[in-house]
Parts: sequence; C-alpha cells; structure tokens
Amino acid sequence: MRSVTYAMSVSLDGYVVGPDGGFDWTVPDEEVFRFATDEVRNLSVHLMGRRLYETMLYWEGVDQNPSLDFPTREFAALWRRLPKVVFSTTLDAVSGNARLATGGPAEEIARLRAEPGEGDIAIGGAALAAAAAAADLIDEYRMRVYPVLVGGGVPYFPRPGRRVDLTRVETRVFDSGVVFLRHRVDRRPGAGVADGDGT
Repeated sequence: MRSVTYAMSVSLDGYVVGPDGGFDWTVPDEEVFRFATDEVRNLSVHLMGRRLYETMLYWEGVDQNPSLDFPTREFAALWRRLPKVVFSTTLDAVSGNARLATGGPAEEIARLRAEPGEGDIAIGGAALAAAAAAADLIDEYRMRVYPVLVGGGVPYFPRPGRRVDLTRVETRVFDSGVVFLRHRVDRRPGAGVADGDGT
C-alpha cells in the first residue's frame, strides 16, 4: 500500500507561513532544491488545497524557458507531469495535470490507494493535512526546518489536543543549516494515536 506523506518547509518555531502570509524564508539553495526534486520524483500524486495549487501554478510552464538552469527546468518538468488533486470549494476548474477532488481527503486517499501503481501520495498544505491527520490517514511527516523564527502564522501541526507517536526514519543536515526530519506514524499496539492532553 502506498504511503501518505505530509511534507512542508517549516520555520524553527513551527510555521509553514509567517504572520504576514509570507514564506520567502523557504527559498531553497541548490542542495535543498535537488533534494526537493528527488522527493517529487518519488511521488505518484499530490493532494493540495487551493492556496498551494495557485502558488505552484508557477511551475506549470516555467520549464519552457531555455534561459533557466537545468535543475529548475527538471523540477518543473517533473511537477508538470505529476498528477494533482485539488481540494477547493471556490474553484470551478483547474489546469494542467490536475483535477478537482470530488470527495473529502478520506475518500480520495482510499480511491488512490486502491489504484495500481507505485510512489507516495503526498499532501501539501496545513489545513488539508490537518483534515487527513484527524482521520489518521498520514503515514509519514516530513519537515525541512529552516533556521528562522517567524513568530506566528500557519502552524505545521494544526492539531491541538491530539497526540501521535512517531518513529524517526531519517535526519539530514544541509550546509545551509536546513534540517530535514522524516518520521513515520507508529501504529504498533500501545503506541498509536491518542486524543486529549494525556493527563
């Protein structure tokens, strides 16, 4: 069964977007960009909300620009080919290799897991990830932690009062100071998921 992964860039104080709505501090250097490209290469589909979809529209045609360097064009080509499912109540249509979701995250993930094929099912966007996590649908949490404190905004983990036990799978430190953390949900008996504050 294909894994469902939630991967985002995050500040050291735990936010994917700052209090002003900006995320310019997540611009990757060449090493981190190559790593992100390899992550996309291993996906079979990407689930996202409207905001992330509109942000990533930039990559749909940028690889046609011959003046851009190869890593940029390579990422864009991979992204353009990657199937995407967009969750939105305000969009009437989407472009490129994308479709609007017809159900909630649970229905879409169940449908995708039942299809033949390989590669992870990625979720992007904190709100969509929160809905998937509430239904215990996320298998792995992946964070590229940037050495910056933004002081507020949209948190990576928008799930107050809910505990999830994790097992570390991978840690990587980049020359820029970015740290990649990859954890898998621990579903062994006695670990699992717990509601409440643990008191």
